[in-house]
Parts: sequence; structure tokens; C-alpha cells
Amino acid sequence: MHPDFVTHSPGFPSGRDAFVEAIRNSPMAGADVAVKRVIADDEHVVVHLHVVRPGEELGAAVVDIVRVADGLIVEHWDVKQPVPPGAEMF
Repeated sequence: MHPDFVTHSPGFPSGRDAFVEAIRNSPMAGADVAVKRVIADDEHVVVHLHVVRPGEELGAAVVDIVRVADGLIVEHWDVKQPVPPGAEMF
């Protein structure tokens, strides 16, 4: 992760150290995470996840998109959607 890393995720700070610390202290830290898909091109990686935080039953579908330069993550976006009751688990 680049020291000048930028995230476009609301509520999370940019900068490598600040972002890593925020993730360590977030509810995601204790979540059960299953990687469903990874798609990549020359400078972007897209990761589709199923995330179930402690105390949740269905969890959420999460897509993280990162831009990579010189082997380091330099930029991040994400989208999240709760898994609705009755949904087929992907």
C-alpha cells in the first residue's frame, strides 16, 4: 500500500497508516470474509466478497476496487449491499 494511498470510501481516512488503523478498529476486523471473485486488468483489481460480521446472519455483498501502481495499492473504492432474506447465496 502506497504511503499516499487514497480511499473514496466514506468514513475511512486516506493515507496508508490511517487507513490500516481504521480497518483494524472497524467491525470488519472480526468478520467472516469469503472471496467470491477477483477480476484484474493492467492497473485495477476488483474483489467481490461475502462479509458476515459477528452477530449477523446474512451479511453483505461487498465489492472493493483498487488501483495499483508500481506494485502498490494507491487508490480504493467500494460498494456494499446487504444480503436480503431469501436471496441465493452466491
